[in-house]
Parts: sequence; C-alpha cells; structure tokens
Amino acid sequence: EDWLELGMVVGGTKGCFVDCVGVLGSCVDFRGEGLFREVCGRRGGWRSSWMMAVGVVNAVQTQQKPGSWEYVKEVRELAASFCDTTHQSRDAFWEVIKNEAQEAAAEEPLLASFLFATVINHGSLHSALSFHLANQLSGPSFPSTLLMEICMDVYEAEDIFCQAIRCDLAAVLERDPACTRFVDALLYFKGFSALQAYRVANYLWRKQQYPLAQYLQSQVSKELQVDIHPAATIGPGFFMDHATGIVIGETAVVGKNVSMLHHVTLGGTGKSHGKRHPTIGDGVLLGAGATILGDIEVGEGAQIGACSLVLEDVPPHSTVVGVPGRIVGRPGTAVPAFNMRHEIRE
Repeated sequence: EDWLELGMVVGGTKGCFVDCVGVLGSCVDFRGEGLFREVCGRRGGWRSSWMMAVGVVNAVQTQQKPGSWEYVKEVRELAASFCDTTHQSRDAFWEVIKNEAQEAAAEEPLLASFLFATVINHGSLHSALSFHLANQLSGPSFPSTLLMEICMDVYEAEDIFCQAIRCDLAAVLERDPACTRFVDALLYFKGFSALQAYRVANYLWRKQQYPLAQYLQSQVSKELQVDIHPAATIGPGFFMDHATGIVIGETAVVGKNVSMLHHVTLGGTGKSHGKRHPTIGDGVLLGAGATILGDIEVGEGAQIGACSLVLEDVPPHSTVVGVPGRIVGRPGTAVPAFNMRHEIRE
C-alpha cells in the first residue's frame, strides 16, 4: 500500500503511479487492486490506466503465443499489411506490439515497469519510439523530454514516416531469425533504433536544421556505433543486422527493402563535393564487412559477398565477391535481401 500511495504522490502523474505497480509486477494482489481502484477514483479518470496496469502483469490471450515459431510464421505472412498507413491498420499493428509487450512483462516481471513506461503506456507506435529514442540518445545538456518532443514532431509531420517505421520494423522480424517479436526489435535491436534516429535527422537536415541533425547523428554514432549521415537517402524496409560499424556517407542512396550486415561501408572517394557515394538498388543484400566506394551503382537484386571491396558498377541480379570485387554468378532469388542467404551460386 505504501508503494501505491507513493506512486500517487511522486509527481502526481499516471506514469509515476503505474510505474510503482510495474515494480510490484505480478505480486499486486486483490488488496492492492482494491486500493489502486480507490486511489484512482480519488484522482479521477484513471480506469483505463488500471486496466493497462493489470495487462502488464497478465499475459494477453492470442491465437499464437508471441515469440513462438508458430507466431513468427503467422506474423511474417501478415508483414506486408503492416506497412499500410491507414488508421485502422496502424491501430491493429500497434495493438499487436502492445500485446507482445504485455506478454513479455508477464514472462519477466522485473521488466514490467520498463515495458509499461516504454510501450504499453503509449497510444501509438511513433509515441513509444520517440520515448525510447529519447532515452537512448539524450545527454546531460540535451534532456530526453526535449528530444522526445522533436522526434514526435518529426514523425507526425509526414505520413511517409508512419509507413517507413512499420516497414523497417516488419523487415527485422521477416529477415532475422533471432527476432521473434516486434517489441523486441523495437526495444533491443540497435540497427532499428539507429535507422529511426537517422530518419529524424534526415528530416531535420532537409528542413535546413543542420546543427540539430548533426548532433543527433553524433549521438547515434556514440551510443549505437552506427554512422549514417543525415543527408543520405534510405528507402523503407531497410534492415541492418547487428549494425555495429555500419557507415553510410552523405550522398549515398539506398533503395527499398535493402539488407546489410555489420561493418558495411558505403563510402566516398576524393575530396570534391557532389555525388561521391554509392547508389544501392532495391532488394540488394550486402554481406558483413563489404565496402562499396565511390559514385557507383549496385543494381537491384544484387548480392555483395562478405568483406568484398567494390569499386565499379554492379549489374542487377549479380553476385560480387573478392578484393577487388568480381562477378561470380547470380543470387539464388530475385530479391536476396529477403532470404538473407550468402551462398555463392555460379
């Protein structure tokens, strides 16, 4: 009861109040529930918060258990629909993610408070994402509240951001067998976090807010070890597996549904201004440690082998390996970024 009263007093906010319930986790018994309802009644209008708090410590009943292989197969089949930006589709996708968070909180009560504050307490995906990025990237001289407000403003500015976030998130679950829930990708996969922070910085750059965009890029590089220039162009459905050490230069262009692994570099050559970084076509797969330099084009559906050095144009639907890179065959599928297979086929 002391914990529950403290939650009401500290800050007097729904977040602080329910946060204490999250600490208690599944230990909230009938007496705690009664007091919670009583205090909610005194404070007024918190019925929905109570229901959400109960959801944190109780698994949501779904057709398939989130995280199971059956669940992964089911949501992978629906992944394309998650990129739909209609209001109904957005709400349905967000409900899936919140249900996963509730299931995760039931599995591990020690994370109940974190999951409530970061996911379940939010009304939309972009709100939860803004909150999470702000906590990851804020610093002593740049508070998380201000950074969250900036992210929220950017994500709400253009509808294309809603589509890109969902396509990027769906890509993680589709292409990474280590990911079994959308909420895990949202919270724990730094490639996704770095990409969404880039999308904010890119918007700021296009609005000529250069210092703020560069500050955000610097924080991402320092905290997440991913360096994407805010002026680069990256399409939706982009997947960075592991992500550590990825560098994407200022004039690089990355198409739709591209996959790359850690330590990939899309770098420039020379010191002149203008286009000096690669253009990567749709559906390309870039293996770990691949380096692509200069104003060259990697055609759609191409595959670049791990640790290859590419200095010349790559035709569409071809496989390149070696230092320097040479064409050795064709990928086994039209869109190698989707199946993530790195075998060399002649």
